[in-house]
Amino acid sequence: MPIHDEKTQKYDSSVRKIGVSGPNQSGKVALELIADLEATLDSVAAENPRIASDHDLQATRTADLKALLEVSIAINASLVLDDVLQIVMHKAIELMNAERGLIMLLDDQGELQMKSAYNLCREQLMEEDFRISSSITSQVARTGKSVYTSDAMADDRYAQQQSVMELHLRSIMCVPLMVNAQTIGVIYLDNSSQARMFLKSDLFLFELYAQLVSNALHNAGMYDSLYNMKRYHESVVKTTPVGIVALNARGEISTINPVALEILDLNRDSVTTIGGGSEPTVFVDRLPAAEQPRWRKMVNTVLSTREEYSDPRYFHNTGYVEKVLSIKATPLAELPDGSNGLTMTIEDISEKVLMEKYVILSEKLVARGEMAASVAHELNNYLSIISNNAELLSVNIDREKYDKAKFNAKSIVDNIFKIKRFVDSLMDFSKPEPEYISYDTRHLIDDLLFSLRIQPRFKLIHFSLDMGTDIPNVEMDVGQIQQVLMNLLNNAADAIEERVLKLQTEGIGDFKRQIGITVSHDGSHERVAVEVSDNGQGMTSETLGKLFNLHFTTKKHGHGLGLYNCKKIIEHHGGELQVSSKLGEGTLFRIVLPCTQPRRQTKE
Repeated sequence: MPIHDEKTQKYDSSVRKIGVSGPNQSGKVALELIADLEATLDSVAAENPRIASDHDLQATRTADLKALLEVSIAINASLVLDDVLQIVMHKAIELMNAERGLIMLLDDQGELQMKSAYNLCREQLMEEDFRISSSITSQVARTGKSVYTSDAMADDRYAQQQSVMELHLRSIMCVPLMVNAQTIGVIYLDNSSQARMFLKSDLFLFELYAQLVSNALHNAGMYDSLYNMKRYHESVVKTTPVGIVALNARGEISTINPVALEILDLNRDSVTTIGGGSEPTVFVDRLPAAEQPRWRKMVNTVLSTREEYSDPRYFHNTGYVEKVLSIKATPLAELPDGSNGLTMTIEDISEKVLMEKYVILSEKLVARGEMAASVAHELNNYLSIISNNAELLSVNIDREKYDKAKFNAKSIVDNIFKIKRFVDSLMDFSKPEPEYISYDTRHLIDDLLFSLRIQPRFKLIHFSLDMGTDIPNVEMDVGQIQQVLMNLLNNAADAIEERVLKLQTEGIGDFKRQIGITVSHDGSHERVAVEVSDNGQGMTSETLGKLFNLHFTTKKHGHGLGLYNCKKIIEHHGGELQVSSKLGEGTLFRIVLPCTQPRRQTKE
């Protein structure tokens, strides 16, 4: 290795002495030269411990391994990329006894970008202050091979480079940072002092260090990417207009966003997620007691079958407000804690459902208005004829023109008969053949109650629901069954109001209006029963006996068609409509429907 310091000059001088001295002086000069060389080597060895005798070699290797272990612990103590870069730079300077150093990493375009630089004399440097030969770092990054020289000023490869000459650089080492055989950057060290020159053994140690650094930087980069992705996903989850809930296999909450908390009327302080420092919250346990069986069945179904579950119209009753939710639950392969689970998206579609109902109602009103206008027009034609003949009938009788009077009377009777036939045709038209589909009874009732609760007459009534989780679908004409239930609920509201008025006349004002709905399944006969009960005025046994008769009514402005039609609809479904009541206590109607309808032969 070339040596160009003060001790080297002494060596050159000694050599010249040998060349010009006589034989008698050569032995003396040789001894002086040896002494100078030993002093020089001792000085260099003191600065470079790896120039050691065989006796000290084992101790040096042990010290190197200990240093690498300490460095490895230090650079892996953090996963923050900027912190790791600073630690790596300081430890490289310390380990290799270098004066200056820098780390450069490749960007997305494959260009080297300085990430950290250090100088023992000037502490930390900015990129513009740190001048090196870009050809060295570019070569190492391109080839993936280390560059090493113990004396750059005497090395033909680097002696003419401006940075080497201006900074009087002596020793240079630049090694690649590689992960999975791919270069991610370079780490560079140099010295301007001959006493701090790098040796070949230093390069081997530095390359080993670079491999440790590469893994640490890769891990820090991966952590940085994952952390940024985590923050991005958290931002998306928090700002999305849809409620998101993630549960593990035990139903504990892993993630729940603010929208889900608002939709489900949950307090954030009452919910602890997995990893939150205390016992995580079981999702279903935070829901209203009456709702828990339905949610638990939904969650368990997804967790056990590992299949997606969706309910586009789920009626969620918090106890003081009812919402319509659209729910979709999807099995999740792995949560952050390593367990399987599910994710659930929840959307509040209450306003949308109400708007749909208002649109349908307005369309029905328009249709009814058009139909009423058409019926009125047709009836007016008949009534005009009847009215004219009635006037003429009176005139002809007064004039004793009995033949004409007889004609007038016949015309009146004929047109009355035409009106009757016209009305009968309207009645037949209003009774179309039922269209049977398999439908969820729970949904039908939820949908109906959601519409009725907003009506003034039902706002003061407390509804209690008891619907089992094992209720199967029922083949029915949805519109007709909903018509029956609406009729029964309206009658219940009327009976309750009748009792309230009676109690008020008796001076009793404290009365809780109640309507109960119970749905049960008789598996042995494959029948579903729906019971509607109220705590209204109730009925006498005499009234019960006539209740389903055509045109029988107890209301001042009733027509006696409601319950008559209800019974016909239920019987046409192959079911039964039963009633029990006690005067002054309330009434219970029981609808029993078969789960499936017999296959009917169509008429050709």
